[in-house]
Amino acid sequence: MQVRIAPVQSLAELEGQWRAVEARVPGLSFFQSWCWVGCLAAERYPDPVLLRAEQDGAVLGLALFNRHRGRLHLAASGVPALDAPFVEHNAPLALSHDAMQAMFAAAWRARGAHRLVLDGTDPLTLAAAGGTQLRLHQRLAPRVTLDAVRAAGGDYLATRSGNARYQLRRSLRAYASRGPVVLQHAADTAEALVWLGAMIHLHEVTWQARGQPGAFATEYLRRFHHALVLRAMAEQTLDMLRVTSGGEVVGYLYNFRLRGQVSAYQSGLAAAAGHEKPGLTCHALAIERALADGDAVYDFLGGADRYKLSLANDEAPLLWAELVPRWSPLGMAARLRQAWRRSEPHHAPVSINR
Repeated sequence: MQVRIAPVQSLAELEGQWRAVEARVPGLSFFQSWCWVGCLAAERYPDPVLLRAEQDGAVLGLALFNRHRGRLHLAASGVPALDAPFVEHNAPLALSHDAMQAMFAAAWRARGAHRLVLDGTDPLTLAAAGGTQLRLHQRLAPRVTLDAVRAAGGDYLATRSGNARYQLRRSLRAYASRGPVVLQHAADTAEALVWLGAMIHLHEVTWQARGQPGAFATEYLRRFHHALVLRAMAEQTLDMLRVTSGGEVVGYLYNFRLRGQVSAYQSGLAAAAGHEKPGLTCHALAIERALADGDAVYDFLGGADRYKLSLANDEAPLLWAELVPRWSPLGMAARLRQAWRRSEPHHAPVSINR
């Protein structure tokens, strides 16, 4: 197996190569697809570096990094403002674990880069990257494994705790008192864009009330998501959902859907009154829809919020890591520090904020 390292000469040419490989990658996440990776790519990767694993003329893997301040960032820029649309379930495109390891081994030899940064990745990918962890932060991603629900008889609500069932049924009754509770899917691109705008408004009202700007606070973020909606609608990987009660909006869900994996990325929820729980209600209805459509997983992505945990039946770790060469001075110092921390059972792990 050979791995070639090269700057990206043409994003249009890379798109064709990327899509050809992603079609063959098992377990592909939406965040590995060109729909996400290629969105505003010219802005998001100012100094892109492409790794291509080949054997006998066949491409076995691709990995797109951006070089920034001596670091290679996998599918990210390293510039916080550009990386504000958080990537999750992030990994190189690889048809085998050997191809992934070979690409990471080559990444350590890339010119002008002395560290690797992996955002929102999984433990197997992190292990394949090699090196020593200089910083590490973990977030759990609660999810609903829908096949487990089917194996239990197919009644999703019956698989939840007594308190979760009570809260959800009470919320549904409160909304039903206004009129029918309806879950709708955006019918076309124009409607999806209108709903995106309405969702952003509700999202910002909620987060600004908490003293935070929310996930759509800059012009760049709005342009990114506008472009992403256009791309994902064209590829039929967007689940832009709206829940209404008696014709009044309960909330919007901005989800992605690829190969049976539903990723609940963002939401905008109307103010609640009384026993109404808009987030719990919207996601429960979307989970029932995914169950009926034959999907495999409804993934809440990173963040163990209470409502996610009450709806989920499983979870997966997502990791944000910065790695240095194992035998570098920083690497050796980090290993010594980790060994010392392991000897102190109550000491908190080294971490970085997401």
